[in-house]
Amino acid sequence: MIEIYYWPTPNGHKITLFLEEAGLDYTIKPVDIGSGEQFRPDFLAFSPNNRMPAIIDRAPADGGEPIGVFESGAILLYLAEKTGRFLPADVRGRKSVTEWLFWQMGGLGPMAGQNHHFGTYAPEKIPYAIERYIKETNRLYGVLDRRLAGRDFIAGDYSIADMACYPWIVPHARQQQDLDDFPNLKRWFETIAQRPATVRAYARAEPFANRPTITDESRKILFGQTAQNTAR
Repeated sequence: MIEIYYWPTPNGHKITLFLEEAGLDYTIKPVDIGSGEQFRPDFLAFSPNNRMPAIIDRAPADGGEPIGVFESGAILLYLAEKTGRFLPADVRGRKSVTEWLFWQMGGLGPMAGQNHHFGTYAPEKIPYAIERYIKETNRLYGVLDRRLAGRDFIAGDYSIADMACYPWIVPHARQQQDLDDFPNLKRWFETIAQRPATVRAYARAEPFANRPTITDESRKILFGQTAQNTAR
């Protein structure tokens, strides 16, 4: 049994995509990030960066004590290795998948996240910051579009690289990106959207999707933390 500590964000969706594709038995433990549940001591015990998603594997492959894993990329790698799925065994295939997984973790996710922040959540609209992250998101869409030319998926067969990237393309309208400008990316995006596991994963988000509008208090929780006030 996998326990997933989850909220319906792009990083949260990555993990439910894998779990649904692999058919693993799992249970969702919601972590309401707008109310600060990510700072609970019991959660910090296995997710010390006070971020979700995180998982606890109650039946690890070594038969030992439960294993907690934090960081969405590390979770995808852990689950791929646990199941032997969605990560090639050969050195070249594994290299390609991990390159694009880390590209998402270090590029697409952070840049699109800043796009969301300055365009949607920041109380002060700063034109330079908004333009900066819209343009960088656009550049990264172009990188992925070129990669997908002549390929069904990012790195050979459907893999954790695709699962990592897809949820960050779902909010393309909020990121002020037009998928018609990226035909290879659009084809890939529509293909993944139609996968039964994708449909099931996003359906699991529905009970948590009606989040309240960002308030001054939730903005402080989400965006105003320091080393001092997160040590609870």
